[in-house]
Amino acid sequence: MLATLALVALGGAFGASARYLTGVATRHLFGIGFPWGTLTVNILGAFLMGVLVVTLAKKGGTHLGPFLMIGVLGGFTTFSSFSLDAVALWERGETFIAAAYVLGSVVLSILALFAGMALMRWALP
Repeated sequence: MLATLALVALGGAFGASARYLTGVATRHLFGIGFPWGTLTVNILGAFLMGVLVVTLAKKGGTHLGPFLMIGVLGGFTTFSSFSLDAVALWERGETFIAAAYVLGSVVLSILALFAGMALMRWALP
């Protein structure tokens, strides 16, 4: 358990560093008018999650999942995990639940962000 936790933490450090560097690179390339870095890591992370989930399953590498999928990609973007969860629900035939999960996650997360901002704007004038 502790060894796996250490691998997740190490992977998270790599992923978070890659996320930061991606943000720096996209700001340099495209400017700051649009969140290109976030969009890039979300799409790339989801793509890489798809690549890894199939590759690790087919090649017997699921033991690398905590480091690569939870750690590296989790640190890079949690959107990749969200995407995997949504697709898993969809592939299990739980179409309505998958749609509700996607819609609820997006809408509620944005509302929660607004709520957190409002709370702190009130608490820290």
